[in-house]
This record gives sequence, C-alpha cells and structure tokens, in this order.
Amino acid sequence: MNIDRQDGECLEQYLYRLGGYKSSGLIDMTWDDIAQIINDQCGADKSPDVCRKEYAIARRYASQVFGRGTPGDSEMRAEVAKRQAQTINIETNKWIREHARDDLITEKIVDAIHSLEPLEMPQYIETPYGSRVGMLCMGDAHFGTEFTIYGLNGEVLNEYNEDVFRQRMFKLLNETVRIVEENGLSDLYVSDLGDFADGILRVSQLVKLQYGVVESTVRYADFISTWLNELTKVVRVHFGMVDGNHTELRMLGQPKSTFKNENMGIVVRAFIKERLKDNPNFELIENKTGYIFHKIYGYTILCIHGDEVRANNSVKDFANTYRVHLNYLVTGHFHHSKLEEVGMDVESIGVPSIIGVDSYSMSLNATSNPGATLLLFEEGKGKTVQYTIKL
Repeated sequence: MNIDRQDGECLEQYLYRLGGYKSSGLIDMTWDDIAQIINDQCGADKSPDVCRKEYAIARRYASQVFGRGTPGDSEMRAEVAKRQAQTINIETNKWIREHARDDLITEKIVDAIHSLEPLEMPQYIETPYGSRVGMLCMGDAHFGTEFTIYGLNGEVLNEYNEDVFRQRMFKLLNETVRIVEENGLSDLYVSDLGDFADGILRVSQLVKLQYGVVESTVRYADFISTWLNELTKVVRVHFGMVDGNHTELRMLGQPKSTFKNENMGIVVRAFIKERLKDNPNFELIENKTGYIFHKIYGYTILCIHGDEVRANNSVKDFANTYRVHLNYLVTGHFHHSKLEEVGMDVESIGVPSIIGVDSYSMSLNATSNPGATLLLFEEGKGKTVQYTIKL
C-alpha cells in the first residue's frame, strides 16, 4: 500500500486518502503516525487531533452529501479478493498434496508388489453357492511386537514374535481348511477385525516393538496376501478388513481419532487388492463406512473393530445409527471370546485375539487364550454353529 504523497495531491486530499486507508484497515497506524507523515511530506504542522477531526468531517460530507465511500474501500475490496484467492489456492494445494501423497504411497505399494514373485493362482472353484457358508473372524494380531509373559513359577504364559505369529496363522489356516472340508463349504467370508500391527499408543510400547509401524505393515500385508491365496485353493474367499485403533497414525500424546482417516489399514488393503487381483476365488469387500457389512441368506452381519463400543446395547445403537436391522454384531479389540444373545436371531459376538495375553492385559488381570472364531450360517436359520479355534 503506497502511503507517499502523490503528484498533484493537495494536503487535504492526502489526509483524506490516508484516513481512508486507516478506516478500511489497510494500514495499521495511529493518528500520531499519520500526522507525522503528513507534516513531513507537506511541510505542515497539524496535530493528530486536527488530522482526525478534518478526516471525520470530510468523510461525513463524502458519504452523506456526495454518497461516496472512503478512499480505502476499493483497495480493501481488492485486498479481500486477493486474500480469498490466496486462501483458495492454499486449500487447493493442500488437497492436491494430500491426494498426490496418497497416489505416491499407492504407486510405491504397487512397485513393491511387482518386485515380488507372483503368487500361484488357483483354478476357479465351480461349486455353486450352497445352503451353508462360513465366516472366519480374526483380528488383533499386533504384528511387529515381541515379548514373553512369565507366570508365578517362572513358566511362560505367552510368548509372541513374528515366528509365533506365523505358527499361529498356519495353525488357523489348517483348522479353517478342516472345518471347510468337513462342512462342504464353497464360500467363506473372512473378516479381519483390525489392529494387525501394534502401533504406538503408549510410550511403553516402544521397548517391545520388533519392527516399526511401516515395516510391520508391509510384512503383514505380504504374509496375509499369501495366506489368503492358500485359503482360496480350497474355498472361495470374500475378504473384508476394518481399521483398528493401534494402526491409526498418531503422534505420541495425541488423543484418539485425531487422525482417524490416516490408518495403515489402507496400505494393507491396497496391497492385498493388487496382489490378488487375478485370483478367481478371491473377492475384496470394501465399505465406505470403514466397517464390514454382509447380508447372508437375508441375515445382516456388521463387523467392527470394537473400540467404538460404549455399552451393552451396541447392536441396537449401530442399528439405529445406520437405520438397518442387525442380526449379528461381531467385534474384536477386547481380545476375549464372548457371545451375548440380545434378541431373536440377534447376537453380539466378541472374537479372541491372535496375540493373546500381553503385559497390558496382565496388568488388568484380563487374560485370554489366543484364537479366532468361525461361524456357520444356514439358509433359513441364520447362525447355527460357532467354532472357537484356540491357537
């Protein structure tokens, strides 16, 4: 903003222009400052009060007699328009950066997948969709952490690391295949209930991390893709995955859900989608809510992580929120197997964890076996059998 006296501008015009700039907020000056400038550039000797009064009189005449605004009005409108444009550009660039970052992450994932040896894809299973299907519910693997929990006599109550995780997952695979074959299932819904990695929610977790969050994510994504591919050799798999609170990206000390949409589960799903895109027996189920929602033989099943649960009437709460009738609500997070019948063909089902008991649950005296849950659904009956698979 030019505050110097212009060519041909008399003292009164100069005073009126600077006063207008001040009134419009274009300059941050006191009347002492303005008086000093006017006196210096016009050779005058006006006090700040005189300058202020003369401007007030000129402004009143300009608006009430001549219907004009202050000299700064047009400049202010131009400045506002300029700042609005700058704000729009900042928000637009922020949006572009975020999407470019997501695209870059996706490209890096795809490049990493292409560098791997391709999986051996199975032949398409032609068996028609039967009158009985299964649903394997697993979660809370907390991959990337390692620890040993001891009992009172020095015995090992639970040991966990990448090798233990793999052993448990292969046992789960074998048990699942056995149940699938015993029941002649052609289709199996697999629900990963989140917290595949341990993340860093508390500072104490730093000492037990075998891998960082990013490396844990890539390792888990590679393993689970191969694991699912093996399962598709015996049954058609419909896979869904929810995000957990441990895989949410947050800085230490930040409250929960500060970056709720920034979750490493996005990476795992992208990895699986690309890795198994040519598998004829695999379907990736995605839902814009971030949950897993199925309709099997007319029965509705909602799978969530479980940290959203606040009361015993969770089935009713979710049904009211999404305006649907829910028959089954399946949750992880609590690392415990639980079954609660809350109505006719309405149940709340808690699923155990892959990790089992850890130091945090020991501090709460809340222990449980590592495991998973496999449910059987029958046409016209809903859920008829529930397997608890101990790992």
